[in-house]
Amino acid sequence: MKIGLEMHVALPTKSKLFCSCSTEQVEEPNVNICPICMGFPGSRPVLNAEAVRIAKAIATVLKCEVKDKISFIRKIYFYPDLPKSFQITQLSEAIGSKGSLAITDKDVGIRRIQIEEDPAKIVRQDNYSLIDFNRSGVPLVEIVTEPDIASEDELKEAVSTLRSVLYYIGVDVEQEVKTDLNISLGDERVEIKNVTGVRNLIYAAEYEIKRQGEIVQKGKQPEKETRSFDEQTRTTKSSRKKESEEEYGFIYEPDLTDYETSGLKVGEPIIPHEEAARISSEFGFSYKTVLELISFDRNSLSLLSKSAGKFDQKAVISTLEDLKKFDSTGIGQEGFEKLVRMSADGVTITQSIVSGIKSGREVTVKRATQDEIDAAITELLTKDRTLLEKYKENKNVVNFIVGQISRKYGLQPKDVLDRIKFIIQRMSDN
Repeated sequence: MKIGLEMHVALPTKSKLFCSCSTEQVEEPNVNICPICMGFPGSRPVLNAEAVRIAKAIATVLKCEVKDKISFIRKIYFYPDLPKSFQITQLSEAIGSKGSLAITDKDVGIRRIQIEEDPAKIVRQDNYSLIDFNRSGVPLVEIVTEPDIASEDELKEAVSTLRSVLYYIGVDVEQEVKTDLNISLGDERVEIKNVTGVRNLIYAAEYEIKRQGEIVQKGKQPEKETRSFDEQTRTTKSSRKKESEEEYGFIYEPDLTDYETSGLKVGEPIIPHEEAARISSEFGFSYKTVLELISFDRNSLSLLSKSAGKFDQKAVISTLEDLKKFDSTGIGQEGFEKLVRMSADGVTITQSIVSGIKSGREVTVKRATQDEIDAAITELLTKDRTLLEKYKENKNVVNFIVGQISRKYGLQPKDVLDRIKFIIQRMSDN
């Protein structure tokens, strides 16, 4: 099995790739437009340098060979969302090539990273279609991998890892990313075009792997073709025979000169899995736990990096995991360290504690005596004596009591549960 990806990612620029129109997403159609992004005859593109800088950062973090000089080509085809009948993109002189994306136990090769313009959006109605040019000309990078992915699990990991890398560059990974999925279980490659979103990508792969597998089991070969994905049925269907590169009639883009990239500064790249490996190795944390905490959370990476080695590692990790449950926006290093100290003392972190730290208030947690805790538990159990009988059949019936006592007295749920079990046994004996 061979799987490759062609992921199209919108770059976080304020203006479009070849004009000054805004990239802001708006509901009203055809307001962020001009003659350039609508493809009017005689209009000429002017390259957005910020888009090139971000594309260079992506190529750098994916360990690509970055070109010092890039150029653009015209990919010629007719479709209603492309009124000038060609898309400005890159090929041999793309900004990055021969890179890699590290996943568990292997590297997925990056064949090419190219800059290109997004077409317009076609809005299909019952018996007609409308075109919204707000999206036309939005800067994209297309990340083309080698067919190195060999299973559905590797596909999920590769997509998640790639999205995490893009997140640390500032790309909005919550947007609906479009991906072309190339899958081959036989001699020919089948391409599933324009799959929107990560979940649909996995559904499309699962169906296509099963479909091609059944063909191969019958001693036949899947045909080389382009297919589309139906989100409702979670199936793929044939749309056309696969085009060859020659059919696109690539030509050099005459309205754009070669562009020097060597002067564009991209900063030191942050690679989440490398950061997780460094932190876990240096301070004894679980690599998997650290990676889950920091993959899409810059604040967690900062807090963890500055706190590691200063406190008990379990308290640091526990506090970070607690913060994922609440609105922790604005928690700085000082506030986080206060929470770590509380966690190390056995305090259960709650939203009220987090809110108090964020507001700058002095937060204190009243530590109850064991007699006070036992009395509170006894009172709750006495109000509903049926809990004693229910508990014998289902131990989970007392979870709400665990939650109430834990939050009230800032205790660990396990400690509260132990006291509840003790008191239930005592009450049953009586």
